Amino acid sequence: MQPGLQRLQPGDAVLHPLPAGSALWNEKQAVVQAGQDLHCLSGFDAADAINTIAAYAQSAGLAADFPSQNPLALQWQEDFAVLQADGTVPWLCVCLPSHWAPEDKLGQSLAQIHAPVADADSLRAASGALARLVTGGEAWQRAVWSISPSNRYDQHPRRHPRTPWPSGIGALGETAELGVQGGQNAQAFAQACWLRTERQMFLPVRRADGSLAGQSVFCIHVALQPLTQAVQTPATAQALYESLRSMSDAVLAYKGLGAARAPLLQWLRTQT
Repeated sequence: MQPGLQRLQPGDAVLHPLPAGSALWNEKQAVVQAGQDLHCLSGFDAADAINTIAAYAQSAGLAADFPSQNPLALQWQEDFAVLQADGTVPWLCVCLPSHWAPEDKLGQSLAQIHAPVADADSLRAASGALARLVTGGEAWQRAVWSISPSNRYDQHPRRHPRTPWPSGIGALGETAELGVQGGQNAQAFAQACWLRTERQMFLPVRRADGSLAGQSVFCIHVALQPLTQAVQTPATAQALYESLRSMSDAVLAYKGLGAARAPLLQWLRTQT
């Protein structure tokens, strides 16, 4: 696991309005109604961070579309958190976590937050420098992905247990000759899977006078797509195949992909 940061380019979309009544809105609304969308350390003022979000919206011509009384979580598709220059996270507005609990991360450092992440030694070691970088005045982004048997955006581990992988797919090894039945099983497995991607952005926070606040708004945009629709070209299939095949057992366990790798590799082989 690497930071993999790229500079956010001028004109890159940052915020995406959340259409009322959409599947994503319904899931976020359920979290808001349960009072589980916002988590804040006592005494922390998130005003500069929220104003930074508003400034990005205004620059994209989006601010006028949303009333101020609308909860932040229901205005945007993105989730948000505040990262401070010392590496700690004092505030989160997160409705769509991927098998982690935002309330457990409140007040933790980046190194502590990434402690459970498999094969992330380099990321943990660089966490201090990373926090200073993304709070230093430039905007950054990275992308992560996984494959899931669930089309649910909200995958909070205490709100929703993990969806099991499809059963009865067969036990062919990843390097076995597929044959007709094996190919059909792999296709059926793939059709039950979803590609989950997260575009993660770090937006430097500025005070009203334009000075840096020593903070960054961490934005998370979650997207879900049926796996068989997401893999449209042999190049995409090959890239996913190589990535899955190279994952260590620790990463597979962390991502919950251990039982899924063999049938996924079988199917991806048929797409290359």
